[in-house]
Amino acid sequence: MSIKLSSGKEIPIEMHKTRMVQKIWLPPIEERLKAIEEAGYNTFQLKTKDIFLDMLTDSGVNAMSDNQYAAMMRVDDAYAGSMTFYDFADAVKDVLGYNYVMNVHQGRAAEHLISKVFAKQGDVVPTNYHFTTTKVHIELTGGATCLEIYTDEALKTESTVLFKGNMDPKKLKDTIKKYGKERIAFVRMEATTNLLGGQPFSMQNLREIRQICNEHGLILVLDGSLISENAYLIKQREEGYEKKTVAEIVKEMCSLADIFYMSGRKNTCVRGGCIATNNKALFEKIQPWLPVYEGFFTYGGMSQREVAAMAVGMREMVDPDLADCAVEQIKYFVGRLKEIGLPVVTPPGGLACHLDAKRFLPHIPQSQYPAGALTAALYLASGIRSMERGTISMERDKDGKEVYADLELCRIALPRRVYTVSHIEYAVDRIHWLYEHRNLVKGLKFVFEPPVLRFFIGKLEALDNWGRAFAEAFKKEMGSY
Repeated sequence: MSIKLSSGKEIPIEMHKTRMVQKIWLPPIEERLKAIEEAGYNTFQLKTKDIFLDMLTDSGVNAMSDNQYAAMMRVDDAYAGSMTFYDFADAVKDVLGYNYVMNVHQGRAAEHLISKVFAKQGDVVPTNYHFTTTKVHIELTGGATCLEIYTDEALKTESTVLFKGNMDPKKLKDTIKKYGKERIAFVRMEATTNLLGGQPFSMQNLREIRQICNEHGLILVLDGSLISENAYLIKQREEGYEKKTVAEIVKEMCSLADIFYMSGRKNTCVRGGCIATNNKALFEKIQPWLPVYEGFFTYGGMSQREVAAMAVGMREMVDPDLADCAVEQIKYFVGRLKEIGLPVVTPPGGLACHLDAKRFLPHIPQSQYPAGALTAALYLASGIRSMERGTISMERDKDGKEVYADLELCRIALPRRVYTVSHIEYAVDRIHWLYEHRNLVKGLKFVFEPPVLRFFIGKLEALDNWGRAFAEAFKKEMGSY
């Protein structure tokens, strides 16, 4: 939650005690330069020994609660028929309102199964915005296409519109008219939209999209990986929901979807995932493929210890003190950067603070990957590992030509219950220094590029060897740290 101080300043207060710690250290600039060069200017390729604050992602790196660890010790570790799974199913019923659920090893496994079952060559999948792995799984079905049906405001990084994650209802109707309902595999809504800067959709918009799906007999799929953050932002921003609890809003959101899936690595703070529904026929279409790709029905690619922890995490994720944890830290982070006048995505959303690389580094063309360059430069200036969310995160077209991203973002994630205000203040200071020295940063070029999801293992190099000149300038002005 956020607390207003006597000075009038508002800060996020961590509603938990730290009872166990993990030591971190800040490598000197010389070691950071060596590390980023060896990593091919790709922060995914950095080793954790070379990182100070790991803000690459909020996926699988959140702090679990004492009750989650306790549940892992009480597990029924059976291959089939484990009562731990049925405890998890009860949690899904209570929190999400779904009668049928299956576990998968993480969110992209759910995307794979749903795409495999419901999408075929020539189909289209309208979505409020794609996620990297979602788009790939849809396209790997043999020719289905992922279509972004976002609002006109979505791509404005500086905005006061509170629900930039909305799907445009008119554009969805036009899409159905153009392709025909027979070619719409399903309609997908993501809470919150990762690649748009963690922006939420409103309940009103979700209801409008549900109505359109009803009118045309279409399946509505909800990616609920960040559903508690989206629900919390609805509570904060949408008229009529001020007095609703996060739990009530989450259940209402789920009641509007035919199929729900999530990566448990985010909201439930556990390495795993699930697919859930109240439609038995849809469930039975997916279920036979679960043992082929994931595991038996009562573990689905997860260890039972993780299933047990996820059951607890499912209930805890609608606790307002957890639902608002990252959101309030992100709000503070974005607010501090705005005070200085730095180019950051507004309004603040869920998931992360996002720097607008096009405005931060206007001298670097998209062909030289400004978001990737900014992400590497941030690491050099601070030891903070963030993530490129721009053209490097896109796939080339079938002819091998570059497909430029709508947005070029440097995503600085805030894992739940991991970092404190002092860490955010350090990040703000180093980002400010980086902005004042932004002309030291130049572009990147690929030296190794895999055929798919290149942002994970691709290698790049700095044009004109700018990394070394940057490190020398940093050391001269700031010292080794």
